[in-house]
Amino acid sequence: MIVAQCFVEFIFYSFLGWVWESIYCTAKEKKWADRGFLFGPVCPIYGTCVVVTSIVFDLIPALSDPSFPVWGIFIICYLGSAVAEFGTSWVLEKRFHARWWDYSSMPLNIQGRICVPVSICFGLAGVLIVKYLIPVINGMHAVIHPGIYEFLAIVLAAVFGADYALTEASLSALLKNVEKMHLEFNEHQQARYERVQEEVGAIEAKVSNEKKAMEERVIEAKASLSRLHAGQLSFNQKRVLVSIARFMPDSKKTNEQNNNQIMLLGELKAFVRKFKSNDDEVK
Repeated sequence: MIVAQCFVEFIFYSFLGWVWESIYCTAKEKKWADRGFLFGPVCPIYGTCVVVTSIVFDLIPALSDPSFPVWGIFIICYLGSAVAEFGTSWVLEKRFHARWWDYSSMPLNIQGRICVPVSICFGLAGVLIVKYLIPVINGMHAVIHPGIYEFLAIVLAAVFGADYALTEASLSALLKNVEKMHLEFNEHQQARYERVQEEVGAIEAKVSNEKKAMEERVIEAKASLSRLHAGQLSFNQKRVLVSIARFMPDSKKTNEQNNNQIMLLGELKAFVRKFKSNDDEVK
């Protein structure tokens, strides 16, 4: 029963986190932003943090005591949110070579994963959650039958599991698509370079013109590849691609290869946004 109750709370808090993220990013970008790692309306990092906080405060009576200072709650939530955000960013980057948020432009940041201003906001939000939201939710447990929690947990677990599997499959396919796009671009580049080199050996005078023509063909190749691959992406892949702050460079590749991949991804994102805006106009 406890496990079912915690899982239902996890989904509920994850949904509230998604609502907050979507409202904040929509107001910031002045257009609808469907936030979150998963396809469904949940941000698991919020659910995990609040549920863990609730468990910790329940297990340590001193923390739940009304006399426990507010600044103490703030420090706990501040540090906890920083650890959770840093860890989540690291895991997602290692698994998908991408970041869903990047604080590199913010002051007092660590590797762009966390920063002091954002952690302070989470610390303040944590105080409100601990002092007001968690007590209200805990008060509801006494009036809700345990069987309802068990039923909801089974249904939500099935939906959440399917959502995670769909997102995992979409992201894996997206990474393969990006890698295929990059490989095709490099192959086209190499073929054009070899042709230019052959022509340089035969006609030295045409080198500058051929190099200029090659640069124009490179720009055209990037645009055509981006259009081709953007049209092949599924709706979920387009949504995830736009929500990703940036893909991370691969240490096994040269700087030139990483720069080419970043440029191609920029072109691909631009065409994806264009496709999404066209779809919204049609709807």
